[in-house]
Amino acid sequence: MPNRRKFMQNAAAMAGVIFTGCSILDAAPARAQAKAKSRLPVMVKGKRVKTIDVHAHCLIPEALALLPAAEAKDIYPPVKGSKEFDIVLDERLAMMDAQGVDMQVLSVNPWWYRKERDLVEKVCQIQNEKLAELCAKKPDRLAAFATIALQYPDLAVKQLEDGVKKYGLKGAAIGGSVAGVDFSEPQFHPVWAKAEDLNVTLFIHPLSPPQLASRYKGNGWLSNVIGNPLDTTIALQHLIFEGVLDKFPQLKVCAAHGGGYLPSYAPRSDHGCFVSPQGCNPDIVLKKKPTEYLNQLYFDSLVFTSEALRHIVAQVGSSQIVIGTDSPIPWNEHPVDHIMGTATLSDKQKIAILGGNAAKLLGIKI
Repeated sequence: MPNRRKFMQNAAAMAGVIFTGCSILDAAPARAQAKAKSRLPVMVKGKRVKTIDVHAHCLIPEALALLPAAEAKDIYPPVKGSKEFDIVLDERLAMMDAQGVDMQVLSVNPWWYRKERDLVEKVCQIQNEKLAELCAKKPDRLAAFATIALQYPDLAVKQLEDGVKKYGLKGAAIGGSVAGVDFSEPQFHPVWAKAEDLNVTLFIHPLSPPQLASRYKGNGWLSNVIGNPLDTTIALQHLIFEGVLDKFPQLKVCAAHGGGYLPSYAPRSDHGCFVSPQGCNPDIVLKKKPTEYLNQLYFDSLVFTSEALRHIVAQVGSSQIVIGTDSPIPWNEHPVDHIMGTATLSDKQKIAILGGNAAKLLGIKI
């Protein structure tokens, strides 16, 4: 194995790229190497590249302790790696090392949108404090998105401002809707205005739409495999078609899982109101074609194949793509190799996707 690995490293270097220790070509999975004491730096054309994963999760036990034990237990996803949502710092850093990830931007999926105000205020306060404490221990390796109570927009505005100004967080993580209420509703406009004013990012991570729960039954974990991307697709389409992105043109939005299905079939959006005017609101006149709004949104790279990554870059531009892993859920344990192995990307594009775009989007020094 050492000879084989050395051969791969030399071959990669000759091509202008040094991969991480967990190459696609390496049969050993990332988790088997998580105890490695060091990682190979990611380099392109002899230049060190800082890699930033904007889609990484955790849970805060102190916040979950405010819930009944059975309810708190159910918040942990039924997946491999669920125990690692409670961060043990050394273990999380070792996992990042194995993946070739220099920095993770942590987020907590919003399980609190149906909770009463007093409880959710405490939950978000504890989570934001603990996220800030965690990041302060390793500021070169960890950053985080704030948690906000969107069901109470006035509270969410305050939490977002405190998260950014008081705790140094990078924006906020939000769901695909607020317990089924779409983001385009006017009641949420003060939150988007505050995010725009603070010049921070809203990271959309979906929660499978419950309206289709009966159709997700059966084999294949369809509630996640289909439901989550669908939730993001609907959220983004409402932001576009209801004119929210026109009203808040400087709003920075980053969508998980490659933006769901929208980038894969975006041109259909440009034809809907022409084919069926009665299906559209004549009072809403968009300033651009629907597909053009995708060029101002950001999307993570969790699309699995080089062809899928090539396509999303062709649709939205390489400047709009950032690394996303869904860590610690093992959707993609070779995120750097995924980008490096996409032959259609130039070295400049690879450098941007690996970390440059995220650094610019989130104000991270590299």
